[in-house]
Amino acid sequence: MQSEPIRVLVTGAAGQIAYSLLYSIGNGSVFGKDQPIILVLLDITPMMGVLDGVLMELQDCALPLLKDVIATDKEEIAFKDLDVAILVGSMPRREGMERKDLLKANVKIFKSQG
Repeated sequence: MQSEPIRVLVTGAAGQIAYSLLYSIGNGSVFGKDQPIILVLLDITPMMGVLDGVLMELQDCALPLLKDVIATDKEEIAFKDLDVAILVGSMPRREGMERKDLLKANVKIFKSQG
């Protein structure tokens, strides 16, 4: 008998780090081969086109543990009723950007998600 699905959020879901995690989450490598998952993908509005592509790839995989995949750019939707949050979305360091400026920008991101 399968258990109830857990709701798992991955932030920065259109990025490379998240992309490398999503298949492992969906195929049971992370939470177990008997654990159904509702996967919530969060990214910023300009990345929604890319995120739609990621969503289609996951749907094409037809992973039996993925009961639903939700792609959104709204934190209030993404963080609702979560069981697990994997926060990998952050601002990349740009040329000429000092480390303190990068940390300041990322503090804003993680503070709003916290």
